[in-house]
Amino acid sequence: MPRTLSVASSPVRDLLALTSRPEVISFAGGLPAPELFDVPALRAAYDLALQDRSVLQYAPTEGNRALRALVSDRLTRRGLPTSDVLITTGSQQALSLVTTALLEPGDVVAVEEPTYLAALQCFQLAGVRIVPVASDEDGLDPESLRDVVERERPTLLYLVPTFANPTGRTLSESRRAAVAAMAEEHGFWVVEDDPYGELRYRGSAVAPIASHSDRTVYLGSFSKIGAPGMRLGWLRAPEDLLRTLVIVKQATDLHTSTVDQAAAAAYLSHNDLDAHVARLCIEYGTRRDAMIAALPSTVPDGTTWSDPDGGMFVWLRLPGDADSATLLREALNHDVAFVPGAPFFATTPDPATFRMSFTTNTPAEIEEGLRRLAKVLR
Repeated sequence: MPRTLSVASSPVRDLLALTSRPEVISFAGGLPAPELFDVPALRAAYDLALQDRSVLQYAPTEGNRALRALVSDRLTRRGLPTSDVLITTGSQQALSLVTTALLEPGDVVAVEEPTYLAALQCFQLAGVRIVPVASDEDGLDPESLRDVVERERPTLLYLVPTFANPTGRTLSESRRAAVAAMAEEHGFWVVEDDPYGELRYRGSAVAPIASHSDRTVYLGSFSKIGAPGMRLGWLRAPEDLLRTLVIVKQATDLHTSTVDQAAAAAYLSHNDLDAHVARLCIEYGTRRDAMIAALPSTVPDGTTWSDPDGGMFVWLRLPGDADSATLLREALNHDVAFVPGAPFFATTPDPATFRMSFTTNTPAEIEEGLRRLAKVLR
């Protein structure tokens, strides 16, 4: 059977259709709050970009030169020295390009358990063997990784080390150094997916794994700090690999939208993105606090949940042999939604887990949504 026929649809994407009714309060999708989009500045950026007709023409695969320089400078200022990046159609395309360039069918990919659902889909489509690495409240467990590395000899390790999807956990500094040292010792690649890293609501930033090792491919995105509809991401990699990835992208789509790249470059040149991100962090932090505060009266005794320092997600586990997929059907009858946890597991799912996003809804909507959910869970 062709591999494409064996890859399951994303339940998150499927839920977007089911929760589109305005009366549904959805904690399912990891969606930015639309009312916080910087629409006036983005509109002005597109107007400025369209003054140059060349933005309607074909363009270099590597991406808009000005945008690449601006992104590289921003990464450097955030503590990750960067000379160039490849602009991609969202960081999801960046992951697909890396998968095409580095993996062959039958190769082993190690992933944190649980992990980002769309990454699992990407690897399944490539026909690789996915091996889970255990994690705890501090993220991926280095000892479990060492066991997997020595037993399975993976070609690549994929993880979201900062405010992970789905758990919200952050890999500690010492564990990042251990992961980097293992990659250097054993020669596997680390794909560090970092779409949420700037959305920090408490605590101090932790240096990327990429700052510890050149065996790292670092993925970033404009989707969570700008607007996901622009579909703009970037990829930082060692020079030789970056050249290979440009060729892979040439064969994929020629180049990412020229207009959107030019608008993003104009936006970054004429606006203070740091100030916009600071406003997002204040608002999202308030929403995170509202969800955490309401959970004790929402879930049954014995439920555990993550307490993220940033990002978009809270990860929960119900007591006993609960099945969150069954509970979701009842929750939808009460006009509230979440994402069951089982699809986030590469091998043995835990049906009692589920993920909730706190960024899309206001604190008042979060409180009402959890009041509805309590009728189902309690």
